[in-house]
Amino acid sequence: MSVPERSLRLPVLDSAAPQAAAETPAERLLQVGELAKAAGKTVRAIHHYEEIGLLKPDARSKGRFRLYDPSAVTRVRWISKLHDLGMSLSQIQAVVAAWESAPTAAQAMSQVREMYRERLEETRAQLARLTALETELEASIGYLDTCDACDPNVLANVLPRRAEEPAAACDACQRREREAEPDLVAGIVS
Repeated sequence: MSVPERSLRLPVLDSAAPQAAAETPAERLLQVGELAKAAGKTVRAIHHYEEIGLLKPDARSKGRFRLYDPSAVTRVRWISKLHDLGMSLSQIQAVVAAWESAPTAAQAMSQVREMYRERLEETRAQLARLTALETELEASIGYLDTCDACDPNVLANVLPRRAEEPAAACDACQRREREAEPDLVAGIVS
């Protein structure tokens, strides 16, 4: 699954930089190291994206170095974000292939929109799970914080003496209310 060749774009002229008008398009292209740095990736990652057809250099220098249009930074960041969403590189290849093979732009957009909606639902579900875990961790820490004020002699009788011996629940604590232990605490002593 390869990415079709993109046409070489002319550089955007910056009025603040008078020398920009004298630059040729090849001078505005990025070498692989520059692309990697700008996108926050390694050179090896950029080469891998090229090997699997997710990225294509726009030209080669006289020394045969790969040269990329500055828009390649956006492409690499897009790949990274899809990867962060849990997509494998082969799934990203499938997205690119579906985009390229869609008979119309509207159908291509529709396919991507549907994929993004699915990822949004998955992300929201993951956020809900993480929020519940955050609440559980806070409750567990609060519950365990009361142990700092306990008599060390009481704690010594509760903690296991040998690794294979389980710790007993601390029933002697008068500092905390008799609320149920959070699962992250109860699981230790069960």
